[in-house]
Amino acid sequence: MDKKTEIKIGKNVRKIRIAKGKTQDYLAAKLQLNGCDLTRSAVAKIEAGQRHLYPDEIILISKILGVTCDEILNLD
Repeated sequence: MDKKTEIKIGKNVRKIRIAKGKTQDYLAAKLQLNGCDLTRSAVAKIEAGQRHLYPDEIILISKILGVTCDEILNLD
């Protein structure tokens, strides 16, 4: 993924997470409970576009936040 795409996807994750009233700690804990070893720091890096998201992580984040993968991947 190019840097601009990673930044946009990270912003989408942050926007959705905040709209759902969830913290980075909450998202990290839910990811860990579902077998995805991401810390709060890793979530912060994702939201800042500093860490690549893998397809399985996108799917799990979408399930945790109750949105579609398309909403996370929206580049408009």
